[in-house]
Amino acid sequence: MKDAKSVRKIAEGAKAASRLLGSLKTSHKNAILREMAKALIESKSYIMKANKKDLKKARDRKLKSAFIDRLELTDKRIQGMADSINEVAKLEDPVGTIDKLIKRPNGLRIRKTRVPIGVVFVIYESRPNVTADCIALCLKSGNSLILRGGSVAINSNIAIFDVLRKVASKMGLPKNSLNMIKTTDRKAVNIMLGLEGTIDVVIPRGGESLIKEVSRKSRIPVIKHYKGVCHVYVDEYADLNMAESISFNAKLQRPGVCNAMETLLVHSEVAPRFLPSMAKKFIEAGVELRGCPLTRRILKRATVKPARESDWRTEYLDLILSIKVVNSLEEAIGHINKYGTSHSDAIVTENREHAMKFLTEVDSSSIYLNASTRFTDGYEFGKGAEIGISTDKLHARGPVGVEELTTYKYVIFGNGQIRK
Repeated sequence: MKDAKSVRKIAEGAKAASRLLGSLKTSHKNAILREMAKALIESKSYIMKANKKDLKKARDRKLKSAFIDRLELTDKRIQGMADSINEVAKLEDPVGTIDKLIKRPNGLRIRKTRVPIGVVFVIYESRPNVTADCIALCLKSGNSLILRGGSVAINSNIAIFDVLRKVASKMGLPKNSLNMIKTTDRKAVNIMLGLEGTIDVVIPRGGESLIKEVSRKSRIPVIKHYKGVCHVYVDEYADLNMAESISFNAKLQRPGVCNAMETLLVHSEVAPRFLPSMAKKFIEAGVELRGCPLTRRILKRATVKPARESDWRTEYLDLILSIKVVNSLEEAIGHINKYGTSHSDAIVTENREHAMKFLTEVDSSSIYLNASTRFTDGYEFGKGAEIGISTDKLHARGPVGVEELTTYKYVIFGNGQIRK
């Protein structure tokens, strides 16, 4: 591609900037973040004007309502972006903190010290707020950043980025600390994914196909924000009123996001009492139900489509819900570990033994007792924001905030020791 040289230049500039960012004072970083939050509010009309262009394009293409919901910026959402940046500014700075101090018999003093990862490359799709979250988190953690958003949100992403980079430049952030690839040509991403040694980590945020493609092509370590097939299990010892409230919230508070419930599991002992009223609420809210044979028998087949094997593995991101009746806690745990994606899963129960077994044996990055899966979020976890929700097990797991955007190095102090 004709822009190949300029894309590589962006990465090289980000690498040079990353060597300076690690030594920035916390007070300086926090001052920049507070000004960025203020600038977002002051530039609200400019950002929303750009967002309207993207919304029109999305509606013209007849994209799903859940997709448009993720794309749309409102007064409340822009305020939320600013609030997240301010929250990040309030967080303790992880850079330079000492995880461990080791004193050896030979007099060596060894410090395990938090340091920035270096250059972070984020590829994302429809959510413009990701632009602001990534900038705030990378700035606080001392990393330089390269952003590449999806074509559907290109105008919104550029507007937010330009507002925040202007603040960064004005307040003396090292040149090339914040970067955006503004071309929608996919070849630019392929070039970046091959820049091992220049870019330190890649974080894809989007659909399953994007994450699989990035993981397959990248020569750089990837922190995967994989799909969220999230479950709520209503145990035989559940408070059914609580279970109804949690299940409804987990599915409908915002159905187009990765921590929304996609499968409801219900113990056979309570299913005849719980499912009729629960299903009625879902149907009235416009949810299409797909169920196992026993679910369909309890709810009358006309109101529930038969669930296929593929439904248990599907992240709908829409007003569709799979329901399965199980005969035991062990069956529920087995179902989640087989079909889930290690994202977010919940049990509703008043039985402590059942609760602890579920919390211990379900292999998910976020696991809940008597609460909605919708809380899996950097802001809700007290991280200010998140750069993604990792379903991996190595380096980062769950919402990825400032701490997860650091690594460590060993700093050794001696007074002339030599190894014999």
